[in-house]
Amino acid sequence: PIEPRWYGLMFACAFLFVYLMGSRLLLAYGFSAEDVDRLLIYVMVSTVVGARLGHVIFYDLEYFLRNPELIPQIWTGGLASHGAAIAIPYAMWLFARRTRGATFLSVADRVVAGVAVGGFFIRLGNFFNSEILGRPTDLPWAIVFERIDQLPRHPTMLYESLWCLVVLAAVLAMHRRFAGRPPQGAMFGVFLIVLFTGRFALEFTKVPQAAFASDWSLNMGQLLSIPFVAAGVWLLARVKAWQPEPEGAAIGT
Repeated sequence: PIEPRWYGLMFACAFLFVYLMGSRLLLAYGFSAEDVDRLLIYVMVSTVVGARLGHVIFYDLEYFLRNPELIPQIWTGGLASHGAAIAIPYAMWLFARRTRGATFLSVADRVVAGVAVGGFFIRLGNFFNSEILGRPTDLPWAIVFERIDQLPRHPTMLYESLWCLVVLAAVLAMHRRFAGRPPQGAMFGVFLIVLFTGRFALEFTKVPQAAFASDWSLNMGQLLSIPFVAAGVWLLARVKAWQPEPEGAAIGT
């Protein structure tokens, strides 16, 4: 009666690595194990709800306004990463408000490494599902997605999966650069800039997902990426003096 799906397995791996990597950094900062467990619930719920609503609002609003009963049916497909990218920071802000001594940036800086690995697994799930198709190409690494057609295409979902590892490397480099105490907002800012700059560029290899945006010079994914890059630049510009975070900044100290 229960049939496992590759996409579901990859989502489970994503949440597992968000927890494993995030908990290590959060516990080192001074959060309790109970705080970490509670934050995981915030992130899981916001990811699924935000990704679904992102797909509904950004990519197929007219259809879902006619069929609102289909909105909760996430098992039929339709999750947008930009929706999750909006919902997860909101969940972290809400968590920080309800956790004594926490700030939004102290949480965000320590979650983004896990989110980058999570993105790696989720895009692998898209590959197994033949989702987020690339444009036809004659490049030697093109892939035929037989469930769709017989055209060799860019494996865009694999490009994005590998790019998430680049994002992870950039975030961890910032963490090491300041011996585990980067200025608040630095890791989150780097995450936003690197992730969504890559997303903007890789959209050129992708079949447009929003029909109403097909005649625009930029597609919906690119338009949605620009504010995230701008937010990352703004964050890095506001980092104070680029000095390591003081020892006394940890929770409970």
